[in-house]
Order: sequence, then structure tokens, then C-alpha cells
Amino acid sequence: MSCIFCRIVAGEIPAEVVARDAGAVAFLDVQPLADGHVLVVPRTHVARLEEMATADAEALFRTVVRLVGPVRRALGAEATTVGVNDGAASGQTVPHVHVHIVPRWSGDGAGTIHTIFPRRTRRPLAEVAAAIRTALG
Repeated sequence: MSCIFCRIVAGEIPAEVVARDAGAVAFLDVQPLADGHVLVVPRTHVARLEEMATADAEALFRTVVRLVGPVRRALGAEATTVGVNDGAASGQTVPHVHVHIVPRWSGDGAGTIHTIFPRRTRRPLAEVAAAIRTALG
């Protein structure tokens, strides 16, 4: 097993695990963006969100919802940013689905999700919506 997150889930390598349940494991990021930066990973190895079984996705996000408040309170944070990088082009460096929970404070210097995109839309909203509906089948 070469996936570092699978090895953490299996207990093969050490991690600061903060929660573990039937569907997911949560542990501190070793390269945190802020104190209390937690990664929540499904126990099942899957690289992309769309590859997840519905039950695994539900279990993963149940764990995320369960942790957001306690992480914020434990660090005395005012808010959290919760995010998923899905695929290499988005910045995903470990090809195992994972959700970031990052505690936030006013004036912490970090931006919102809106600050990472240069707003280069090219297609009308109706055209984009139609393409998505078509892809859904």
C-alpha cells in the first residue's frame, strides 16, 4: 500500500489522529495552513469525489460536520474554511479524497475561495447550466 493516507488509516504510520469512526479518519495536517488544520479522509481509497460510493461520501461528510465545531472551539477560532481539492489541477497532492478543515481568525491573512480564482468566465450561465444538466443525463 503506497498511499500515505491509506497507511495512516491502517495505523501503519503515525499521525495525530483526532477522530476515527467506521467511515472516516481525521488527523492533523503535517503541513498545516493554521493551528488545528485537520484532514478528514474516507477509509476506502478513492482518488476523486465522483468515484466515491454514496455511503462512503455520506460517512465522510458526517465526520466533517461532526468535527467543524469542535475544531473551531478547541482553537478559539472565529470560523473555518472547509475545502476539497479534487484532482491535480486543483492542487490535490495526495490522490486520496480528503477534506480540509482549517480554523480561521479575522485578519489571519488568508482569503476566501473567491480570492483564488481570477474570474475568467467565458460562457453564458444558461449554456453552462445546460451542459451540466446534459452531463448528468
